[in-house]
Amino acid sequence: MAAAARKHGSLDDDGGEEKEAGAVLHGDVLELTLSHVPLVDLVPAARVSRSWSLAVSSSLRHLRRPRPWLLVHYQSPRPPHAVSSRAYDPRSRVWMDLEAGPGAAAAKLLASAPLRSSHSALLYGVSPARLSFSPDPLHLTWRHASPPSAWRVDPAVALVGSRLVVAGGACDFENDPLSVEVYDTRAGTWSACDPMPAPLKDSSASLWLSVAADGRRMYVMEKLTGATHVFDPEAGAWFGPYDLRPDRDVFYSIIGFSGDRLVMAGLLGNSEDLKGVKLWGSMTVEADGLEEICDMPEELVKELRDDNCCVSSIGMCLSGDFLYLYSNSKPELVFWCEREVESGAWRWGPRATQRREAGAWARGWRTPAPKSGSGSCGRRRRPGTGGSW
Repeated sequence: MAAAARKHGSLDDDGGEEKEAGAVLHGDVLELTLSHVPLVDLVPAARVSRSWSLAVSSSLRHLRRPRPWLLVHYQSPRPPHAVSSRAYDPRSRVWMDLEAGPGAAAAKLLASAPLRSSHSALLYGVSPARLSFSPDPLHLTWRHASPPSAWRVDPAVALVGSRLVVAGGACDFENDPLSVEVYDTRAGTWSACDPMPAPLKDSSASLWLSVAADGRRMYVMEKLTGATHVFDPEAGAWFGPYDLRPDRDVFYSIIGFSGDRLVMAGLLGNSEDLKGVKLWGSMTVEADGLEEICDMPEELVKELRDDNCCVSSIGMCLSGDFLYLYSNSKPELVFWCEREVESGAWRWGPRATQRREAGAWARGWRTPAPKSGSGSCGRRRRPGTGGSW
């Protein structure tokens, strides 16, 4: 498209308006055409001329807004445990291999620990030798700290403000498998807090827990029961449990935050016969406060099931009023749902299918927003928090 435009016009010497030499696209027609161009291809398109740059910006603002990207990180199970990254752009419906991402630096840091993700944006690795973590959306920057005092295999981890909470997941020979330690990222110090509640003794690993965090607290839900506990790192204390199962047909549930709202995704039926997938949202941590957001369409539920109609677990990533959902048994399939600005209704988009890799998977976020008037991509957009369900 850019090449075709250059045949008909060119920029003047001072970068001003293009000199027309034939029929070219202008105005609404150009903006509509650009709305169907993959986001990554809009960068060269915006450099064709000043008018094209303005048309790219207008198209992104008014016709097809950028949506949060999903980053999928793959860590090889074999030394040197190389990490590669792919991104999905739901606006363009394309997968891309990323040269940027955790890469070799993260692999070196995590050589003795698996790469893990927590509440959408946080990547981390914890071992007896060190703790490494990255809240950076592209995970280009990593921070390192001394390890927690307890040897943990699969803890629940969350970044709450400037505090990194590491809870449970301790080895069997540790004195307290429910111990909680908090790392102050500003002071660079560890502190011990109240242990996790006793009911979590047999499910204190992140395998059994869904973790979410806002700016003040960490939320931990038992995926199989819906029992939810809340940890306040400022007070060093736990609260709850809260029952977040508004529907008794839910057999598996996970949580996350959409702005200031807690969102729960639940599987209905049983693991051998999935009946449906439903989303709820609430401003409070109580089942009575949960409002139904939407149901996953039946045709997408069928795709989510495996060959035996089974779905035992799911994962979810959120950014603003946008979420991705996937089955842990079919990580190559990703589904997304967003809240429409005009109507306030939530709708599901088409599935995103990628090639399947062997090894470990972790997920994070990138949210692109072209800079107004420049056509540059890859800048972070602040997630929206306004509106109601």
